[in-house]
Amino acid sequence: MRERISLLKSEILKALAHPTRVNILESLRGGERCVCEIIEELDIEQSNVSQHLAVLKKLDIVSFYKDGLKVIYRVKHPQVFEILDLLDDVLVMQVEDTLSVLTGLKRN
Repeated sequence: MRERISLLKSEILKALAHPTRVNILESLRGGERCVCEIIEELDIEQSNVSQHLAVLKKLDIVSFYKDGLKVIYRVKHPQVFEILDLLDDVLVMQVEDTLSVLTGLKRN
């Protein structure tokens, strides 16, 4: 059971490990968006966005519905944004650590 859970976690992390998918999720942070809006905001081809959304759908990270001819996506579990926010925190701490080291070098 532990192996299965580890595998599921790693699959979600793999899905989040692509810059385009991170950008799509950030685009959805404000709420539901039509694919056409995501394409326009990220300036990426429709086929590319669709491929990345398919990965996120497969892992149940996003859901969608159709509104006429439009396909509207949303993040299914808002905790995904907590993960992204934690990664922001880690990046800030890494930069702070690097600045601290560089400041130490400057004083020597």
